[in-house]
This record gives sequence, structure tokens and C-alpha cells, in this order.
Amino acid sequence: MIDPVTIAQERFEQKFNCSQSVFSAFATKFGISDEIALKLASPFGGGTAHQGHVCGAVTGALMVLGLQKGNATPETKDETNRLAEEYIKRFQGLHGSILCRELTGYDISNPDEFQKARESRVFNDTCPGLVKGAAELVSEFLDE
Repeated sequence: MIDPVTIAQERFEQKFNCSQSVFSAFATKFGISDEIALKLASPFGGGTAHQGHVCGAVTGALMVLGLQKGNATPETKDETNRLAEEYIKRFQGLHGSILCRELTGYDISNPDEFQKARESRVFNDTCPGLVKGAAELVSEFLDE
């Protein structure tokens, strides 16, 4: 069986967005079909709808953590927030930021900047490593 990190990388190579790639690679372990996982994560690529906010790979990973360790009652939401904060802190420590526009060096919410990002191959050269890193890190968290 192929591990989720490899699946995430393959999905990104197939042109799914960063969030879809990470989330869908793990979602089937929780009984969520590929189709539903891909649909659910689809708006979060490019820092949420190409706005350059939180990296979609991070968003996808946080959704995975929510599936395994999220709260289903308001009383336990602080535990979920602590876990998410720890994930963010570790991702940021590895990659320098969690913001798409800082990770890529482009404000892809601006059409001209988006085109420059494409021309510079940032989506081919930088983003695959971020997808892989987010998937590897969420795997570690799931194993803890």
C-alpha cells in the first residue's frame, strides 16, 4: 500500500491543489471517499481561493488532524487548538512561514503576480516540497 505522503505528492503532480493533495491522501483512513475529500478541500488551495493566506497544504493537514484528534464537544476545543498551534509552529519552523504569499514569494491574489509565479515555476519547484513537508509532519502528529 502506498503511504499518504507519496499519495499527496502524486495528487499534487496530477494538478490537484495543495490542500486537496494533503487532505485526500489521509481522508480515506477516516472513511471519507476520495471524491468527498477532494471536494471538501478544493477551496483552500493557494492560501484559500488563491488569496495567499494560510498555505493550503497546512490547511489540508489541519483538517486531517481534526479528523483524528479534533473535538466533537465545545469542552475539548482547547485541546484541538493546542494541537493545531503545535502543528503550525513546527511547520513554520521547518519552512519559515505558513502563509502562501510568503512561502512562494508571490501574492497570487493579484493576477499579474499569479502569472509571474507560474512563469517562475514556483508551483513546480517550491510547492511540491511544501506538500511533502505538510504530509510528513501530519503523519508524525498522527503517530504521536
